[in-house]
Amino acid sequence: MSGLQKNEKQKREKRCRQHTEHEIIKFGVTLRWEHKTGYVAAGAAALAVMLFLCIYGGVNAGYALGAAAVFFLLLHVSISLPQQADGPCAAVLVALSAWMTETLIQYLLLEEELRDKISTNHQKLNVLCCLAVYLTVLAASARPFVACSVSHVFLMLFAGIDYFVYQFRGNEFSFADVKAALTGISVASNYRFVIEDRAVYAVLLSVLYLALVRGIHLPLKHKGFARILSFSVAVLCCILVGQKSVGTAVESWEQKGTYRNGYVLNFVLGIRDSFVSKPEGYSEAAVQELEREYPAIENRGEKDDPTIIVIMNESFADLSVLSDGKLSPSQPVTPFLDSMNENIIKGYALSSVFGAKTPDSEWEFLTGNSMAFLPEGSVPYQQYMRKTPYSLVSTLQERGYTCMAVHPYYATGWSRNKVYPRLGFTEMYFLDSFDEDQLIRKYISDRQMYEKIIERYEEKDEGEKLFVMGVTMQNHGGYQEIYEDFSNSVVWRGGYFPDVDQYLSLIRESDAALEYLIHYFEQTDERVEIVFFGDHQPSLNRLFYRTQNGKGLSGLTLEELEELFTVPFFFWTNYESETERAAFTSLNYLSVVTLERAGISLPPYQQFLKELQQEIPAMNARAYYSNAEGGFLHYEDAASTDREWLDKYRILEYNNMFEKDKSSVFFP
Repeated sequence: MSGLQKNEKQKREKRCRQHTEHEIIKFGVTLRWEHKTGYVAAGAAALAVMLFLCIYGGVNAGYALGAAAVFFLLLHVSISLPQQADGPCAAVLVALSAWMTETLIQYLLLEEELRDKISTNHQKLNVLCCLAVYLTVLAASARPFVACSVSHVFLMLFAGIDYFVYQFRGNEFSFADVKAALTGISVASNYRFVIEDRAVYAVLLSVLYLALVRGIHLPLKHKGFARILSFSVAVLCCILVGQKSVGTAVESWEQKGTYRNGYVLNFVLGIRDSFVSKPEGYSEAAVQELEREYPAIENRGEKDDPTIIVIMNESFADLSVLSDGKLSPSQPVTPFLDSMNENIIKGYALSSVFGAKTPDSEWEFLTGNSMAFLPEGSVPYQQYMRKTPYSLVSTLQERGYTCMAVHPYYATGWSRNKVYPRLGFTEMYFLDSFDEDQLIRKYISDRQMYEKIIERYEEKDEGEKLFVMGVTMQNHGGYQEIYEDFSNSVVWRGGYFPDVDQYLSLIRESDAALEYLIHYFEQTDERVEIVFFGDHQPSLNRLFYRTQNGKGLSGLTLEELEELFTVPFFFWTNYESETERAAFTSLNYLSVVTLERAGISLPPYQQFLKELQQEIPAMNARAYYSNAEGGFLHYEDAASTDREWLDKYRILEYNNMFEKDKSSVFFP
């Protein structure tokens, strides 16, 4: 008998001596009933936690009592197998555990009617992803119990993050959100989280699983070999997932990532797609060919260049676009905005985000680029802004404008403290620049931010040209909490949804603040252009959407889906300009109109965008509107002229964002 075998035998004998036990041996399997005083305390603690979860989650407390009883029994059970069976049994245990964990994740994240939608092939790939985690931990520890317990807890906590993220923003936690974690934490306190019965059952089953694997003793005989084999198989799992998922797209809208791909696989695909490759047909010659079509212009400032003020209003939306006029508030929500009818272009624009990720809208407006050509769920501010990008700021700065950014929240949110200087902003005002004496709920009000802009306008030097990018904070979600200093002024009469009432009341406050801003600049002698748009729609009670469109957030047609990404915008001037209503476009085109309304000649990139807009008037991360087809299309369905223009756009965007030597014509 080798020294290792003696050591294992001594350990088994020691366990027998340490416990008072009843031992059953059958077919080489040893089943022990162990008595240990610590197990009583553990069982009592587990019972208390389970009862709390059941009561909090609205689940029958009998389930907690039953689970606690099983947990207590499992604590006393110890199973040992013959040494020669430890390796094969460990492999079976790890494989079954990976399958069980994947099944439990899908159960936690999906309602019953959605669980069967994931294909068999994708289910297998999800199990392989989980198995890769289990085997990696096994390779590091060489202990099956550690591999099973650590891997299961890690994966379930990972799924739990998605469970709560989906509750407050209506779409899933993706790899692109990892860098945004600090920003998410900073606003999470304003949301109310709910533990549903599925979450309670998932916790109960996880506790029972951990108690079960604790009692299965599988000391591996050849640990070195076990480590190498585990790591090798983990790598093989990763290779198989990579090969079998070619052509599978990341799904970041609502729960599609979970019921189409499976959540774990969808997250892994997000890692894969975080690396942006050159588009098909991209070359230096292709860029030069486009340069010849759009010659450079002299960007010389003029004395009558207007002050340009851009307001991207947090979660500002017109919910009537969801229901074709079915919204029935107790009073008008935006009476002032509705009354604006002179020197104004007013309409709706497609945003690429819903419920969150404000900086994506900001980025589309400032750069003229589109989220359509970037990985699902990405945030350019945090992933692709290592170099100074070309933007509207660049154009106006070259023309002699002082470029100022205002955002009444933390400077580090979405890395704006790093991004704004790279964009070219020379003045920046964040939360520490405000007195916080006009809070609405927990945030600086729109009115107070506008006062800051007016204050800076009044202080500007004679002849100084000012460009302001203001990003409000007042209307940030969630909308469930009750505040002593804020009461609802608008009630939605289509059902009892307190969050909808609070949201509509906040929008009415924004409308009043907008009236203050416009009335001030109506009185000024200098030329002023004000651009206003919402960054995205709010994430509200999911049942509310069902009352509006009859479906909720699932099973929507492409046209119905795009309604959720539609936000209002306007361009207003205090001087005579064209008036247009019911315009329809997207955020990436708004910088073109901003320059045109200011009387500024369009640089080559904006010239290209203007021509693109004539063919494709609106687009976002999900689809585009085709004039040729008269409706929305997925990008993979683009053909003919649409495909030609989209390919050109993709080439220029890649050159702007990722090339070391950018086009000196389009991106000086």
